Amino acid sequence: MAEPESTVVNTDVKQKDPSKALVIAVTTRAIFNLEEEHKLYLEKGKEEYTRHQQANQDKPLPPGTAFAFIQAVQYVNEKILESNPAEKDLFDILVLSNNSPESGVRIINSAKHYGLEISKFCFVSDEDSTQYLKSHGVKLFLSADRTDVCNALRRGVSAALVFQQEVQAPSTLLRVVFDGDAVLFSDETDQVFREKGLEGAMQYERAMEAVPMGEGPLKAFAMHLGKMRKKFSQEKSPIRTYLVTARSGQDMGIRAIKTLREWGLAIDEAFFMDGAPKGPILAQIQPHIFFDDGLHNIQGAQNVGVPSAWVP
Repeated sequence: MAEPESTVVNTDVKQKDPSKALVIAVTTRAIFNLEEEHKLYLEKGKEEYTRHQQANQDKPLPPGTAFAFIQAVQYVNEKILESNPAEKDLFDILVLSNNSPESGVRIINSAKHYGLEISKFCFVSDEDSTQYLKSHGVKLFLSADRTDVCNALRRGVSAALVFQQEVQAPSTLLRVVFDGDAVLFSDETDQVFREKGLEGAMQYERAMEAVPMGEGPLKAFAMHLGKMRKKFSQEKSPIRTYLVTARSGQDMGIRAIKTLREWGLAIDEAFFMDGAPKGPILAQIQPHIFFDDGLHNIQGAQNVGVPSAWVP
């Protein structure tokens, strides 16, 4: 496995042990707002883009959708190390970029400007930069490029597509919201729903109640998050996790709860929406990130200013 063309280790932060850490890779367009620069790249080409980035290398980029999530993750690390300075089970953040190292100086400078705890910056010239995710032990990949996300999911890495939006930074406490089917769980019930309608899906769920659901694309990430969550008491935890699902609590909620119990995954709060819009409850939770496979739910979350990531 070839290493990325250029990896810059950030000597300003403590390097983590990737075999123990929960490694999150974010692309530059997920963590910073590079919409204007991206437009320049598409319209004028790579050389003009590189020239612009070099000319502005000391001008910090504005925060992007995943920025507040990365800040909250950093807060969790601080709390973990406060209780045990030798702890290795930490979040580790690396930035994956299709920039050349020359145009990437602005990205490094921006991260340092905001005090972001990013271990490594990987500048990859290959078309498919996701081939390097496994070698870095990445457990979650956030990108603003749909092809990247699909490639990562095909490689067995939890991944989601981040849409650029204005994000209000919520509290420091890390809040993560997961949808159920096709995100935490497999999409088996969704498939029954598409073939046999709601009544058929409810019958299927009742018949399968004692059988745990299959794993969804974000299960591995959720499990690692749950492991970190267990280091703290309920009151003192810097992590809060939520399940917000279109399932109804009465007919289809039991199997979801039993599956989580079977996995040993403790979720702080679960909301069974019975098909109602998720926006209002998300506005109340104010998560740092919301994962869903339905674009209408992502749109609803964006409308209330909640940073969202689509799992295609």
